[in-house]
Amino acid sequence: MPVSITQALDIIYQNTPVVNSELIPIEMALGRVMSEDSIATFDLPRFDNSAMDGYAVKCADAGTTVACTDIIYAGDDPKMTLQETKAIKIMTGAPIPQGCEAVIPVENVTVDGTKVSLPAEIQQDGHIRRAGEDIKKGSVYLHKGETVTAYSIALLASQGVTHLRVTRKIKVAVFGTGDELRPHFEKIESHQLYNSNTPMFLARAKELGCEVEYIGSSGDTMESLEAAIRSAMNADIIITSGGISMGDRDFTKEAFANLGMQLHFDKVDIKPGKPTAFGTIGEKVVINLPGNPLASMVNYEMFVRAAIRKMSGMNAYFHHTLSTQVKEDFTLRPGKHTVRLGIFDGHTFMPFSKQLPGMISPLEASNAMLITMPEVSRLERGKSVKILPISWELTACEKEDFFTR
Repeated sequence: MPVSITQALDIIYQNTPVVNSELIPIEMALGRVMSEDSIATFDLPRFDNSAMDGYAVKCADAGTTVACTDIIYAGDDPKMTLQETKAIKIMTGAPIPQGCEAVIPVENVTVDGTKVSLPAEIQQDGHIRRAGEDIKKGSVYLHKGETVTAYSIALLASQGVTHLRVTRKIKVAVFGTGDELRPHFEKIESHQLYNSNTPMFLARAKELGCEVEYIGSSGDTMESLEAAIRSAMNADIIITSGGISMGDRDFTKEAFANLGMQLHFDKVDIKPGKPTAFGTIGEKVVINLPGNPLASMVNYEMFVRAAIRKMSGMNAYFHHTLSTQVKEDFTLRPGKHTVRLGIFDGHTFMPFSKQLPGMISPLEASNAMLITMPEVSRLERGKSVKILPISWELTACEKEDFFTR
């Protein structure tokens, strides 16, 4: 009995553990997932400082001419105290002197030697960056489960952090099944096919931040399948394709079961890609995808990507949709939960008119997909739809309904 798409995802989320963590330099943490909160050890800015090149002044001196004989540069440690009828020239980022109530930008004053004529109105605290207005000491400025970006690294560096604890990279092992499949770097006979799935799985896992291992193609014998599985047992996620349909020699599930796999489901109510299986061997995740390239790619995006997000420790590991409109009228066959690949142009989405499970070209051409409910037979131009991105990441901390009705 096939499970639904949402049931399959729930099973994956429930049975996919988070990998352990490691401590690495912040310069190497880009794209990694934080395994603990980062707490500020001091205010940012650390001290009150000037937001402009200008003059430190008293509000009571508005509309007057004051004397200026001192200057403070960024990096200085000023000891002077600002007095009434006086001004202190100050550079951007320089510490605010004691007694200063505002900074007037250089373009808003008139200077004649040591005399500075001030505007008629001076705003209290104008152009002063107060200590802690960006980050307060003791506050959490980066959270466990967040993905580290270049701007995260900027925050860490501003706090003097040199190393960061993140979840380690997920190890993904891939092998294909079937005597008819040969590696793309070999010559093949007329009755054989090149294995396009395995290179695709490996490349996609790399794109998603994983370490990968190519096990090779397994033949259609129990011995060769079990040997391939044993070779992949140092991985966190094992991905295979083919070998789980109704064919006489499709016994990948049996080979995994012989090596201790607990099978959680072996069919999904999805078109294309019904023969998709998910199991676990201890804390290792096993996902067996359909042999047809397009079907395997669709389910890779739905299920493998979900497992990678969950295993990485991300808070926002659920699929997240983008609401848009259909570009042109589109007809499809009802009766199943159907995935259609297509192009989102930034304004509208257009499903591909030709999409068959064994095709490869739609994989490269698409950047998003939609999933329709079984009763949907027509999508009219301008109809609101929900799409799942392929070429970029869009995630949520809570589950959402991603079906188009």
